[in-house]
Amino acid sequence: MKQRIPIPEKLLLTVGEAAEYSHIGQAKIRELLNDSECNFVIRKGTYSLIKRKKFEEYLLERNVL
Repeated sequence: MKQRIPIPEKLLLTVGEAAEYSHIGQAKIRELLNDSECNFVIRKGTYSLIKRKKFEEYLLERNVL
């Protein structure tokens, strides 16, 4: 049986996990990932993974998304 790792303990998140974790919609997260100043994404082809800690830092610095 494969054990599921809690989101706060993961290094990288999918867009869906990031949306669940942050309560921000997937469409808005994808929009943030396409920003040229985005420093919290790793791309593998067309697949994007979000660096959880950098994503948290980014959100804590913002008042408006």
